[in-house]
Amino acid sequence: MKKYISILVWIILLAIVFGSGFFIGQISLPSVEKVEGLTNKGLDQPALIDFSLFWDAWRIIEKKYVDRDDLDRQNMIYGAITGLFKSLDDPYSVFMEPEESKKFIDDMGGSFEGIGAEIGIRKGALTIIAPLEGMPAQEVGLKEGDKVLKIDETLTADLTLDEAVSLIRGQKGTEVVLLITREEWDEVKEIKIIRDTIKIPIIKLEIKDDNIAYIQFYHFTENASKEFRRIVGEILNSSVKGIVLDLRNNPGGYLETSVDIASWFLSRNEIVVIEDFGNGKDNKYRSKGYGDLEDIPTVILINRGSASASEILAGALRDIKKIKIVGQKSFGKGSVQQLEKLRDGSSIKITVAKWLTPSGISIRDEGIIPDIEIEITKEDIDEMRDPQLDKAIELLK
Repeated sequence: MKKYISILVWIILLAIVFGSGFFIGQISLPSVEKVEGLTNKGLDQPALIDFSLFWDAWRIIEKKYVDRDDLDRQNMIYGAITGLFKSLDDPYSVFMEPEESKKFIDDMGGSFEGIGAEIGIRKGALTIIAPLEGMPAQEVGLKEGDKVLKIDETLTADLTLDEAVSLIRGQKGTEVVLLITREEWDEVKEIKIIRDTIKIPIIKLEIKDDNIAYIQFYHFTENASKEFRRIVGEILNSSVKGIVLDLRNNPGGYLETSVDIASWFLSRNEIVVIEDFGNGKDNKYRSKGYGDLEDIPTVILINRGSASASEILAGALRDIKKIKIVGQKSFGKGSVQQLEKLRDGSSIKITVAKWLTPSGISIRDEGIIPDIEIEITKEDIDEMRDPQLDKAIELLK
């Protein structure tokens, strides 16, 4: 009997020890949840960042939230990551859930349903960067620089860029109403747009008078390099004496495509763009040196709808080849986003660097300023005039 009582006492003691350990573990997370060596803003010395606050908040939700039986814990994780990225105050760094991630990857392939306009955040406001050629946004008269105040009944002030994109897109044939403000308007206007299948145009070649090749570059998609190679072949088999490279309303795309296009105008190993990672490290992207267009006089056209990879191309050709740029100051989207795929199909698009032109000028926020600034007025549009293109052709002549 004494033997059995002794065993029972030991079992009770072990249960008490185990229970105490579990309770202590619940209120005090292990040191693995703390990260040393990080520096908070404004502090010179490394700080101890304690992640136990996150788990404290999680436990409170689990124990006290009134509808805790209905919690979707996967959505809680997604929400936490989304909040983490919002704290960066960078509209180009976002977390995308699996469905949204797939949609983004498909879009870069060149086809989706929506209104056909590239949008961005400019000085805190949702802004039309560029309406795509022949798409619904252009057909209803949206212009680069237009500010979008509402999407249907949703105010845009607190939306992330990807949330805004999600609201604007939709099934072909459905309607979306945008509340738009424009600098020259006295009041805001509601513009109704019928969504359609959007096929992103890439490039168009037209031979103007005096054998001037007018190349209109709409977007730097994954297929753009192949299309441009075809255009180069047509130019080399003709008697072209000059090139107008029109990057107006070109919202950019793949960095590698921009470098590949620049390589047709530059010698081998010329710097096209510098990625500044902000930690004393940089990465220089260099020309592949195709060089077939190197000796053909060229003028570049840009405007407020020229962004990202198109700004890289314009900046590189001016810095290295002294090619003249005509038009209006570009959008100023001079940062590099990297797509990181996560294990469940979600992904992270994060700003990892700033873009510098070969001469070291930052594109971010400032944009590319033309050598010759020319505005296109309402009268020009009404009379179907293009003074920017006219000036480019004049310079080549």
